[in-house]
Amino acid sequence: MFDRPESALRVVARSPFYRAAFLSLLIAGIGMSAATPQLTLFLVRDLGTPLPVAGLYYVTNLAAPIAGYLLGRLSDRSHDRLRLLRICALVGTAGWLAMASTNAVWQPFVISVVVLSIGGGSMAQLFAACRDELSRTPTRADNRVVATVRMGFTIGWILGPVLGSWYGGVFGLRSLLVATAVCVFAQIIPFGRQTVERFQAVPTRRAPGKPEITHMLPLLAFTTVCVLAMTGDTIKFGYLPIYMADELHLSDEVRGAVIGIQPLIELLLLPVVARLADRFGGLPVMTGGVVLGLCGNLAFATSAGIGMLFLGQALTAGLWACVAAIGVSIAQDLYPEGVGTASGVFLGAIPVGSAIGGAIGGIGVAAIGLPQVFFVPAALTTLAVVGFVALSIHTARSSATPA
Repeated sequence: MFDRPESALRVVARSPFYRAAFLSLLIAGIGMSAATPQLTLFLVRDLGTPLPVAGLYYVTNLAAPIAGYLLGRLSDRSHDRLRLLRICALVGTAGWLAMASTNAVWQPFVISVVVLSIGGGSMAQLFAACRDELSRTPTRADNRVVATVRMGFTIGWILGPVLGSWYGGVFGLRSLLVATAVCVFAQIIPFGRQTVERFQAVPTRRAPGKPEITHMLPLLAFTTVCVLAMTGDTIKFGYLPIYMADELHLSDEVRGAVIGIQPLIELLLLPVVARLADRFGGLPVMTGGVVLGLCGNLAFATSAGIGMLFLGQALTAGLWACVAAIGVSIAQDLYPEGVGTASGVFLGAIPVGSAIGGAIGGIGVAAIGLPQVFFVPAALTTLAVVGFVALSIHTARSSATPA
């Protein structure tokens, strides 16, 4: 990341757009991560929602990839990427303000599906704009530039839960949701009046008679195997604290250290992953990251003490560093004729992993208990490894075949 011939930090520091993108993601990350862990508590405490029903809130994440696809298609036809980013941010602001004013159980579910799924599309537009800028002015550190910008969001997710817990405890959860709305709006402020014109790539030669969905199959396959690899994260956040408290009898401080170590390691690994991707390619590095995620789930499943839990968190951080640093870039490379669509589909599918993980986690805990439930995401991650290997072979063969 700091090599003199092409330093990603230097590229980001020199560019008004990349600097603004970093600050925008930092602000958005703080706002989203402050509210997300408190939403179930808000539904139960402020709206009187039964706990099983409150847990179903995260199923509304299934609307995200649909919104991401539709917004991506619109983005790939628009002149300025940042215009749609601003629209998504304004819609998201209205959604969080509406969430803060709800007084019925059904209202947050509708708001999440109809409004927040659109508001969440702002990040996809930002990364599509980053790809436009990199295509217009290429560097030898493209993956590291994206990873440096993405660090803003990761730092926000480190700070946000702490600030959100404090703010919600002092001022109330409804006030916290209003503060999240402010952050969602404030993410557009660093850009000022900047515009990012859509990069007009050379049209891709397509085989006659093939529908467009055929050309999207590598992107859809990549997104699907990523979803399989991500399912363990929701199970971890939902049930690992219970396992540590009830069965290992760890103190609050130790439990907090175990949960908090992952984002810190992830932040440190982001530039390392990006450098490896610039050198060896995105798909091989992502495959290695998924193998780390598999080993992390196995560490959780076989844990009998704190050492294996820390090991599992460190290994899982490797998976999420790959997803954060190079996931969207790989998606864009697999569908270069529509980088907005690729960004929207990939980033919109990440919440789907959360929804699936929540569902299988509840069933798995009831069936096989803790910590054995982590064998379930380990099995799904194994399938993801096989999928990545197959996709890498297919992509290599396609690249070697003359157009």
